[in-house]
Amino acid sequence: MALEPAMPVVAAGEDPELRDMKRRFLVSTVLTVPLFVIAMAGMAGWIPRGVSWVTSPWTQLVLATPVVLWCGWPLLVRGARSVANRRLNMFTLIGLGVVVAYVYSVWATLVPAAVPHAFRHGGEVALYFESAAMIVTLVLLGQVLELRARGRTGAALRGLMDLAPKTARRLDGDGQEVEIPLAEVRVGDQLRVRPGERMPADGSVVEGRGAVDESMVTGESLPVDKTAGDSVIGGTLNGQGSLVIRAAQVGTETVLARIVQAVAEAQRSRAPVQALADRVSAWFVPAVIAVAVVAAITWALVGPEPRLANALLVAVSTLIVACPCALGLATPMSMTVAMGRGAQAGILFRDAGALQALEDVDTVVLDKTGTLTVGSPEVVSILPVDGIAESELLRFAASLEQASEHPLASAVVRAAQARGLRLGRTYGFESQPGAGAMGVVQMRRVVVGNARLMADEGVDVQALEPEADRLRELGQTTVFVSMDQVAIGILGIADPLKPEAWEVVQGFKREGLRVVLLSGDHEASVRAVAQMLGIDEIHAGVMPHGKADVVRGLRGDGSKVAMVGDGVNDAPALAEADVGIAMGAGTDIAKQTAGVTLMSGDLRAVGRAVRLAEATMSNVRQNLVFAFGYNSIGVPLAAGVLYPLAGILLAPAAAAAAMSLSSVSVITNALRLGRARID
Repeated sequence: MALEPAMPVVAAGEDPELRDMKRRFLVSTVLTVPLFVIAMAGMAGWIPRGVSWVTSPWTQLVLATPVVLWCGWPLLVRGARSVANRRLNMFTLIGLGVVVAYVYSVWATLVPAAVPHAFRHGGEVALYFESAAMIVTLVLLGQVLELRARGRTGAALRGLMDLAPKTARRLDGDGQEVEIPLAEVRVGDQLRVRPGERMPADGSVVEGRGAVDESMVTGESLPVDKTAGDSVIGGTLNGQGSLVIRAAQVGTETVLARIVQAVAEAQRSRAPVQALADRVSAWFVPAVIAVAVVAAITWALVGPEPRLANALLVAVSTLIVACPCALGLATPMSMTVAMGRGAQAGILFRDAGALQALEDVDTVVLDKTGTLTVGSPEVVSILPVDGIAESELLRFAASLEQASEHPLASAVVRAAQARGLRLGRTYGFESQPGAGAMGVVQMRRVVVGNARLMADEGVDVQALEPEADRLRELGQTTVFVSMDQVAIGILGIADPLKPEAWEVVQGFKREGLRVVLLSGDHEASVRAVAQMLGIDEIHAGVMPHGKADVVRGLRGDGSKVAMVGDGVNDAPALAEADVGIAMGAGTDIAKQTAGVTLMSGDLRAVGRAVRLAEATMSNVRQNLVFAFGYNSIGVPLAAGVLYPLAGILLAPAAAAAAMSLSSVSVITNALRLGRARID
């Protein structure tokens, strides 16, 4: 109903629209309460003769006019716009009800002699000032509650935005620190970040060493050590040590800003289920107007006296009680709250359609590298020959490999450093592409590489081959190590499984989901991972376009597919799937293509996303049933179907109260999603 900013901002105070609506509601309440009391007292004959002026039409006109023409002005404007634009909505009905009740009452006050007898109660002219005022007051109450609810759903976004510091310390050319507003930070600026401060921008460390809490992005509670050359993310917290960073992305280009933008866009998106409410609303409003006209004509022709007064009352009540605000709020309120709940849990939905589609998924396709596995090679097996300690085998291999830039060599060096081993200096280093490396470490000739390199160097590794074959079956890359032409052991290097991988895959299977492993790696490695996780269906050695073909084939068989991946090569499959889910540590293109991004990179978040989708769609259906049920009951009651049976006729004020209650109920039900258990 109100416009939302394309890029959320951290407001300095209360929402101006909410403040305005609260002011209008307060004035409306102050004037409507005495107006309502006067009208009821006048009907009941409780006013003494000497002060009969209290209930006079002029008193009611004075009280009702500010309520209708000032307090209710935004509602009337929206109703007029809906007619002018030929897009009838809830404000069409509200505006018609208020205008009819108020204009008739003003006419009856100004020229009471012109009012037909059929509009009179016991000879007195019937007025509906209190009905018009009550309608405005109750609708304003609903608007205030809705605006407050909308503010609560934006709390997650504002919480994220508050993570960014308001100022930064820029280092000038002479090394002097100058504190500047965050908006003045430019790419290339060198910024100092002290212990306990948050990173003002995305960039890299130029100087210093510290431990940074990146849990807002990764979900990992342990701080990450940062030294020169390491990247940092704006909004993360520097725990220990002073750092100087060089800004690489600032303003709307930072990771934090993109997260906020993604959530905001998702909250403004429309789920396919919303189309149902839109289609119903398209014919519902004209249908209600028609019902109100038919009911009014029926009462005017065959109703009890005063016929015209009752006809007017029925028409106004029908228009007000049928206001489709509950129907209009049913889907977007649930979706908006769910988006905020997802953001708090590190689950970012690109749009509401992804949230709805996730509920229907029956097949989960998992990428291997970076999704089920850590995404970087590590030494997972150290098998020395008799008489050689594991630490010595690893130390000699790492001492040689520290001169290499190969990823496997880096894995060996990291493993030695993790154990605190002191590495020796390497002399005469030589690299054999695709085979290994050799050199002299502590006066010993060390060779690290595959079986072919060992054979070329005259090293016999036949005795180690059975163990090497066993490691290969486990999906590990085997690296032989020799010293002075004698084999001293094997290193097994692999991309290890994430700790939660087994738990997640088994959880999918328990829930009846079909699990498929899809990877571009060679079949032996993929099959080894599948066996460890209990996955029966695999597709190995698949090129990026082939991954999309596999997903397309699954969908062609009638499956609802969620694809979980992290790399550029996964982007086509992520786009092809019913729902693409990108890991938080993945590439930007994967995140841009996917409908869901898991900021933590934790596979368990996939299950959380599914549970949130199920809870959201259940909530939407509850709201829709409530809204449809309310209108299916309220419209006949307002039209007077119970009058012949029980003498019950719904007053416009009661209709407005029922309409507001239905909206409050929908909003309250949607807000329950903010506390939904998805773990």
